[in-house]
Amino acid sequence: MTDTEVEVDERTRKRFARRQWARRWLAWRYVVGALVAVLLLVGAVWLVYFSSWLSVQGVQVEGTEKLSDAHIRGAAAVPEGDALATVDLDRIRTRVEALAGVRSADVSRQWPDQVLIRVDEREAVAVVEIGGRLQGMDEDGVVFEDYTKAPGDLPRVETGADTGSEALREGALVIAAMPSDLAATVDHVEVATVDEISLVLRDGRLVVWGSAAESDLKATVLESLLTQQAKKYDVSVPGQPTTSN
Repeated sequence: MTDTEVEVDERTRKRFARRQWARRWLAWRYVVGALVAVLLLVGAVWLVYFSSWLSVQGVQVEGTEKLSDAHIRGAAAVPEGDALATVDLDRIRTRVEALAGVRSADVSRQWPDQVLIRVDEREAVAVVEIGGRLQGMDEDGVVFEDYTKAPGDLPRVETGADTGSEALREGALVIAAMPSDLAATVDHVEVATVDEISLVLRDGRLVVWGSAAESDLKATVLESLLTQQAKKYDVSVPGQPTTSN
């Protein structure tokens, strides 16, 4: 065999070897790709659910003014050290919203290692005395905080022993609907039932309000009605207001 023939034969063997390797790689590359994907998936699962890198390391609280952050964290009982991905956010929210002073709460994950609790606190619109205790009541009629002395800037609500929560809510809606100039003239609000709500003005005049329905209209009608001299004003039916002595 001449040198030229040997050289040609060598190139042929090399081309054959490359083709064989290419065939083997085509057969194995899917297996290798699948193994890499499985390893990446296992690594991601370990990182998210088992690694301390993504476990709960702290709780952030936003929106508090009256309630302390420590109070919120205590009620939330976030399991620090657990995987952030597995923390039950709904249970945390339920526990926080069980606090009397919390109107609503939003709980979210803050990667890589924090839980964020945003709180909407209740705001008192009136003071109500129940069982000898002065308590703040929000616009939903929820009684949620105690006072040793009634704040001077909040209207006072007087109720009967059998006044229910729905009636208190109606009373709160009436108070929330009153414009500031009218509210300034009110000494207290009497709430008997959902349909029997009255205002007692600072000068002793009585306003029969009825229910919280059409409170905005009632307030407008009353503003004009108060220009008339009377001891009692009835705006329970705002389309037919009456006065009497």
